[in-house]
Amino acid sequence: MFPLVVFGICAGTLGVIAGWVLLRMIGLINDLAYYGTWSVRMLAPGGVLQHGHPALWTIGVPVGGALLIGLMARYGSEKIRGHGIPEAIEAILLGGARLDLRVAILKPISSAISIGTGGPFGAEGPIIMTGGATASLLAQCFALTNAERKTLLVAGACAGMTAVFGTPVAAVMLAIELLLFELKPRSIIPVSVACITAAIERRYCLTAAPLFPYAGGVTVNPAHALGWIGTGLAAGGCSALLTILVYAAEDGFEKLPIHWMWWPVFGSVLVGIGGILDPAALGVGYPDIARLLAGTLVGTAAIRLVLVKAAIWSAALGSGTSGGVLAPLLIMGGALGAVLAPAMPAAAPGFWAALGMAAMMGGTMRAPLTSTLFAVELTGNHLILLPVLTASMASMAVTVLLMKRSILTEKIARRGHHLTREYSVNPLAVTRVREIMTTAVETLSPGTTVGATIQHFLSPQTRHRAFPVVDAEYHLLGLVSRTDVLSWIRDSIPPEQTLTTMIQNQILVTASPEETADTVAARMLTHHAPRIPVVDAEYLLVGILSRADLLHVHHHAMLAETYRQQFFFRRRRAASPSTYPGRGVPQSATIVPNQKELAGHPNASGRLK
Repeated sequence: MFPLVVFGICAGTLGVIAGWVLLRMIGLINDLAYYGTWSVRMLAPGGVLQHGHPALWTIGVPVGGALLIGLMARYGSEKIRGHGIPEAIEAILLGGARLDLRVAILKPISSAISIGTGGPFGAEGPIIMTGGATASLLAQCFALTNAERKTLLVAGACAGMTAVFGTPVAAVMLAIELLLFELKPRSIIPVSVACITAAIERRYCLTAAPLFPYAGGVTVNPAHALGWIGTGLAAGGCSALLTILVYAAEDGFEKLPIHWMWWPVFGSVLVGIGGILDPAALGVGYPDIARLLAGTLVGTAAIRLVLVKAAIWSAALGSGTSGGVLAPLLIMGGALGAVLAPAMPAAAPGFWAALGMAAMMGGTMRAPLTSTLFAVELTGNHLILLPVLTASMASMAVTVLLMKRSILTEKIARRGHHLTREYSVNPLAVTRVREIMTTAVETLSPGTTVGATIQHFLSPQTRHRAFPVVDAEYHLLGLVSRTDVLSWIRDSIPPEQTLTTMIQNQILVTASPEETADTVAARMLTHHAPRIPVVDAEYLLVGILSRADLLHVHHHAMLAETYRQQFFFRRRRAASPSTYPGRGVPQSATIVPNQKELAGHPNASGRLK
């Protein structure tokens, strides 16, 4: 772990550098494109006014930026398309955590062009991809495993998010909920070190204060709790709608009879028109978040913002341009909260907008803990912890019921890779070999001849594919399998030879009854052994473990998830097709199968057997 911690410090520094460079590139391109000034202040794109209305020429600014991005994606690297997080997940799971130099260079440039020319995106997705790419390049300079490279890629990605938003705890939670796909000290400690390093260094080159300070108080009572839940449910419904809109736009662009390089140009036309309708919808939108939390962006302005932002964001993201999703989700969620505020119990200005931001992020990304901590760190207000947790969980509950996948995993699924983020303890890791091994083992003696052994295997009464060879004291001497017998027949081994001769040079793979099943399963895979004899400390045979025994562990885990039992106040009733005396389940228990889970089960046709 120690070398990874050292690498984590380096990844944290690289993430801060990448964040600093990206934010200044966005500001530079934005001010040049809209104001013609050489600065990095990131002035609002909608501030370009002519007689109180946005200049019509601003429609061409996003179009020019999209054309450059299309060229960079086609002739540079196609991986710069999209908002970055699905690409990072795909690199982690399928690419050995290896990203090339072109992605590390072109992704921040393309994202800066996209956002700087008015694209309705945030900087977090691109910086996650850029920070991950720089850390991946660092890892590829050393001899590391895929798992170690993955850890460093995630460390760089989360450090980049910390650099942009100043949310180290939320960044660590993002790693747990979205990127790592595991929770091990080997991975979580280096990621945490990178985020802590980025949080410390960010104070000297970016800002030390919360990005969007909010000092509003919180009222805790049943009426407000219902409001928290209602805001979360509304945000969950909007999250599902946004995901549908994004991929509907992507499907629409795929039907165009032109190369995908030109798709961002068509999407950017809608962005430019949206900027005319509501200039606040353009760009990264950080001033809009500040206004929502201050309670000054309400009513018709909030409704117009959420509608225009949702339309142009969905179209632009579906066209395959480069940009992030987090800041737009915050803006749309905050605007939704501001719209709902008049119907909610009285609260501090901006409170319902803060809840809407967290709930929209938690529901769309299906990362409620990340969104909760993100809202707390982003505002510097720990009083809102309980309300935003309630709203985020309610929002996720809606999206998991309405949609199969989140906006982050749908793209990966469309590329043919199934991805699940429902983590649980591996049942093999908590099962001992002695609990599942077969103890009544049929054996052979070392004096048995080859001919007798062949006849034994050919007998119709023989049910097993291998038999241990033991001496009179039951010490394990070897293992004879059906494969061995077939090779003896092929090689015409003299039938009078004994098993003592045939197994004298055999290398045995054994297991201990106290080992865990997952350890032995890994050994079986390594040695291509479909079954392993189990011996005690004195090498006495005590059982045998097969692949079927390992599958039975998962069978019991399925029963624990599927079959319901009532132990108290249960009514006596006769056995019916709805009762299932499952393996290892008491016959006296009333078990009601979950019919949804049993759909397609081989024993579920007509009646349960």
